[in-house]
Amino acid sequence: MKKKIFVLKNSIFKDYRGYYWTTWKKNNFKTIKFNHDKFSISKKNVLRGFHCDFKSWKLVTCVFGKIVLAVVNVDKRDKNYLYSKKFLLSFKKPVSILIPPNYANAYLCLSEYCVFHYKWSYKGKYPDTKNQKSFKWNDPKFKISWPVKKPILSKRDKKSKLLT
Repeated sequence: MKKKIFVLKNSIFKDYRGYYWTTWKKNNFKTIKFNHDKFSISKKNVLRGFHCDFKSWKLVTCVFGKIVLAVVNVDKRDKNYLYSKKFLLSFKKPVSILIPPNYANAYLCLSEYCVFHYKWSYKGKYPDTKNQKSFKWNDPKFKISWPVKKPILSKRDKKSKLLT
């Protein structure tokens, strides 16, 4: 599969009880074998990322609340180096974004709370934080305009460096 960002528009059923949708089916990505799921719950103005590794595909979905997701190509060998894209994700219009290896991602919670789902595909061991790269959330090379000046950051994200 080509290493590019892919948007999957999820089918949705909505009625007086709420929402129901599918985020992934085996036939959507025949060459990607998913093997790990994670959820993060954030409160308003929490910004997580930019994080990446160089072997993982991530299928991400905002399952509750509203977020801004930013994705940036950090592969210096790629002709699309520093290509970036921003998405507004909400559980009311569910979309999943497939992020390839070598793309860093970050997201900002816009609602009171949000729930973010990661579906991971990688070979070998899970690339935990010690095997990931982190970049400063407001790195000017990324050209991402965030709707908040002082987000809530983790210690890891506060220590992140600019892209070199």
